[in-house]
Amino acid sequence: MKTSNRQMLRWQIAIQEYRGNMNISHKDGNINKNADGLSRWQLPKNIDNPAYVPEEACPQIPIEGISVTDLNTTFFEEVRNSYTQDRSCSILCQLLNKDCKYSSLIHDLD
Repeated sequence: MKTSNRQMLRWQIAIQEYRGNMNISHKDGNINKNADGLSRWQLPKNIDNPAYVPEEACPQIPIEGISVTDLNTTFFEEVRNSYTQDRSCSILCQLLNKDCKYSSLIHDLD
């Protein structure tokens, strides 16, 4: 008897002592209306099931506190001035001003 997979091989080994007393024929699932319901019974999803794979849950970490800082306008002025004082940034700004097709975007950045 040719075996197609491991499950069929296990069934063949289990019923080989009855070999001369029965005839086994295959029926497709949609034709076999009296299929054994226990063979389709779901195994429990717990540690007792050998095929159990625990779901990895993200640990919940409570938020202990939130810090909000309000920066004044002098900070933003210092950042804006530092762009013009830095040589690399000023060259980059000049290149962007020269090659930019959308001049309105440049004025929005100021």
